[in-house]
Amino acid sequence: MTPALVIVATPIGNMGDLSPRAVEELAAAALVCCEDTRRTGRLLSRAGVQARALRRVDAHTEGAASAAVLELIAAGRRVVLVSDSGTPGVSDPGRHLVAAVAQAGCEVVVVPGPTAAIAALVGSGFAIDRFCFEGFLPRRGRERASRLEQLAAEQRTCVLYESPKRIAATLADLVVCCGGERQAVVARELTKLHEEFVRGSLHELLEWSAAEPKGEIVLVLEGAPEPPEPDDETIVAALDLALAQGLGSRDAAASVAADLGVSKRRAYDLVHHR
Repeated sequence: MTPALVIVATPIGNMGDLSPRAVEELAAAALVCCEDTRRTGRLLSRAGVQARALRRVDAHTEGAASAAVLELIAAGRRVVLVSDSGTPGVSDPGRHLVAAVAQAGCEVVVVPGPTAAIAALVGSGFAIDRFCFEGFLPRRGRERASRLEQLAAEQRTCVLYESPKRIAATLADLVVCCGGERQAVVARELTKLHEEFVRGSLHELLEWSAAEPKGEIVLVLEGAPEPPEPDDETIVAALDLALAQGLGSRDAAASVAADLGVSKRRAYDLVHHR
């Protein structure tokens, strides 16, 4: 094995999801970087792996760990990065360490595996040819309001993480900004004994959340419908305004087409037939 930082995905609940390749890398690592040494120690014990060394690398220690990791890689060793569960860097620490290793010109290897966001997404039944991942929303304030406003207009399927304590408040906010009829799926306790997919409108899911669900939660929000194309009256009004501002017919048509999302041909025809 060549020296490298190896990003290893670990189970999000079901130990059967730990791949043979992941076990091989964990067993060979000179160092395993993890969020919680006790939790990762238990994982390794269950996998039959005797790790040489564990080091806590979380949001507070990630930067300081980079020098030690780079030193080991420079000495020809492999270092494994794991999170408490799932894939490191996906709403978990790891990104800064990976960036430091990559910027130093060292090899980064990924051992793919469980990711709650992808598991929820593919189980949602929504369109996934294009999607976006939002992670955890800001808890309060202007930043949260801005993000919710963006979600209301987002036409791609969106994946969010939320705690069971805050899921009701988040669903209530989404009802306000997206409308109660927008469809969504709550994926709860993925890969675990009580795995559950709850499907319905945001309003229905808000009612469901009153029972105070427990466990890890992923919320998948169906994309917003495409806005209706403006009618001729709206386009003509915009053309009149552009012409009144001194634009020529061709420039006015191009400007209005870009602003309203219509074809230049349609706007240009309406310039001459309004």
